[in-house]
Amino acid sequence: MRILHTMLRVADLPRSINFYTQIMGMSLLRQKEYPEGRFTLAFLGYGPESEQTVIELTYNWDTDSYDPGTAFGHIAIEVDNVYDACDAIRMKNGKIIREAGPMNAGSTIIAFVEDPDAYPIELVGKK
Repeated sequence: MRILHTMLRVADLPRSINFYTQIMGMSLLRQKEYPEGRFTLAFLGYGPESEQTVIELTYNWDTDSYDPGTAFGHIAIEVDNVYDACDAIRMKNGKIIREAGPMNAGSTIIAFVEDPDAYPIELVGKK
Protein backbone atom coordinates (compact mmCIF):
# COMPACT_ATOMS: atom_id res chain seq x y z
CA MET A 1 0.00 0.00 0.00
CA ARG A 2 0.99 3.61 -0.52
CA ILE A 3 -0.53 7.08 -0.37
CA LEU A 4 -1.62 8.14 -3.87
CA HIS A 5 -2.66 11.77 -3.49
CA THR A 6 -4.04 14.54 -1.32
CA MET A 7 -7.07 16.38 -2.72
CA LEU A 8 -7.62 20.12 -2.33
CA ARG A 9 -10.68 22.00 -3.58
CA VAL A 10 -9.64 25.19 -5.35
CA ALA A 11 -11.57 28.29 -6.44
CA ASP A 12 -9.49 29.22 -9.52
CA LEU A 13 -7.82 26.27 -11.23
CA PRO A 14 -5.39 28.18 -13.51
CA ARG A 15 -4.24 30.31 -10.55
CA SER A 16 -3.66 27.21 -8.42
CA ILE A 17 -1.88 25.31 -11.20
CA ASN A 18 0.35 28.35 -11.71
CA PHE A 19 1.17 28.46 -7.98
CA TYR A 20 2.06 24.78 -7.73
CA THR A 21 4.07 24.72 -10.99
CA GLN A 22 5.73 28.14 -11.10
CA ILE A 23 6.23 28.85 -7.39
CA MET A 24 6.44 25.36 -5.84
CA GLY A 25 8.20 23.72 -8.82
CA MET A 26 5.76 20.85 -9.42
CA SER A 27 4.70 19.54 -12.82
CA LEU A 28 1.15 19.27 -14.08
CA LEU A 29 0.90 15.52 -14.61
CA ARG A 30 -2.64 15.27 -15.95
CA GLN A 31 -5.89 17.19 -16.10
CA LYS A 32 -9.40 16.13 -17.06
CA GLU A 33 -12.78 17.84 -17.25
CA TYR A 34 -15.96 16.06 -16.16
CA PRO A 35 -18.76 18.09 -17.81
CA GLU A 36 -21.59 15.92 -16.48
CA GLY A 37 -20.33 16.47 -12.91
CA ARG A 38 -19.31 20.10 -13.61
CA PHE A 39 -15.79 19.72 -12.21
CA THR A 40 -12.16 19.46 -13.35
CA LEU A 41 -9.36 17.45 -11.74
CA ALA A 42 -5.69 18.33 -12.07
CA PHE A 43 -2.86 16.19 -10.65
CA LEU A 44 0.48 17.80 -9.83
CA GLY A 45 3.69 16.53 -8.31
CA TYR A 46 7.46 16.24 -8.33
CA GLY A 47 7.53 12.93 -10.20
CA PRO A 48 5.35 10.32 -11.88
CA GLU A 49 2.23 9.21 -10.04
CA SER A 50 3.49 5.65 -10.27
CA GLU A 51 6.41 6.59 -8.01
CA GLN A 52 5.37 9.70 -6.03
CA THR A 53 2.47 10.94 -3.95
CA VAL A 54 0.80 13.85 -5.76
CA ILE A 55 -1.70 16.64 -5.15
CA GLU A 56 -5.13 16.48 -6.76
CA LEU A 57 -6.70 19.89 -7.32
CA THR A 58 -10.49 19.71 -7.65
CA TYR A 59 -12.21 22.64 -9.32
CA ASN A 60 -16.00 22.61 -9.00
CA TRP A 61 -17.27 24.84 -11.78
CA ASP A 62 -20.08 26.38 -9.74
CA THR A 63 -18.07 27.22 -6.61
CA ASP A 64 -15.88 30.30 -6.31
CA SER A 65 -14.57 30.02 -2.74
CA TYR A 66 -13.99 27.57 0.11
CA ASP A 67 -13.29 27.75 3.81
CA PRO A 68 -10.22 25.54 4.46
CA GLY A 69 -11.77 24.50 7.78
CA THR A 70 -10.23 23.86 11.16
CA ALA A 71 -9.49 20.13 10.89
CA PHE A 72 -7.03 20.27 7.99
CA GLY A 73 -3.42 20.89 9.02
CA HIS A 74 -1.03 21.31 6.11
CA ILE A 75 0.85 19.69 3.24
CA ALA A 76 4.55 19.03 3.96
CA ILE A 77 7.27 19.20 1.31
CA GLU A 78 10.90 18.29 1.93
CA VAL A 79 13.45 20.77 0.57
CA ASP A 80 17.25 20.77 0.53
CA ASN A 81 17.51 24.14 2.29
CA VAL A 82 14.48 25.86 3.84
CA TYR A 83 16.07 29.32 3.85
CA ASP A 84 16.92 29.08 0.13
CA ALA A 85 13.47 27.68 -0.67
CA CYS A 86 11.81 30.63 1.08
CA ASP A 87 14.00 33.08 -0.85
CA ALA A 88 13.08 31.40 -4.15
CA ILE A 89 9.37 31.36 -3.31
CA ARG A 90 9.45 35.01 -2.20
CA MET A 91 11.21 36.00 -5.46
CA LYS A 92 8.25 34.45 -7.35
CA ASN A 93 5.77 36.41 -5.21
CA GLY A 94 4.79 33.39 -3.12
CA LYS A 95 3.41 34.13 0.35
CA ILE A 96 5.60 33.05 3.28
CA ILE A 97 3.45 32.84 6.43
CA ARG A 98 6.16 31.55 8.77
CA GLU A 99 9.78 32.37 8.06
CA ALA A 100 12.43 29.66 8.01
CA GLY A 101 13.80 28.67 11.39
CA PRO A 102 13.82 25.90 13.99
CA MET A 103 10.46 24.35 14.82
CA ASN A 104 8.92 25.02 18.22
CA ALA A 105 10.62 22.83 20.85
CA GLY A 106 12.88 21.22 18.25
CA SER A 107 15.78 21.72 15.92
CA THR A 108 14.29 20.79 12.52
CA ILE A 109 14.29 23.82 10.21
CA ILE A 110 10.84 24.56 8.82
CA ALA A 111 8.83 27.34 7.20
CA PHE A 112 5.25 27.75 5.97
CA VAL A 113 3.95 28.99 2.63
CA GLU A 114 0.32 29.70 1.75
CA ASP A 115 -1.24 28.70 -1.56
CA PRO A 116 -3.84 30.87 -3.37
CA ASP A 117 -6.72 29.17 -1.53
CA ALA A 118 -5.09 29.70 1.90
CA TYR A 119 -3.91 26.10 2.31
CA PRO A 120 -0.68 26.01 4.36
CA ILE A 121 2.37 24.18 3.00
CA GLU A 122 5.17 23.30 5.40
CA LEU A 123 8.70 23.30 4.03
CA VAL A 124 10.84 20.83 5.98
CA GLY A 125 14.63 20.79 5.74
CA LYS A 126 16.24 17.58 4.56
CA LYS A 127 17.81 15.66 7.43
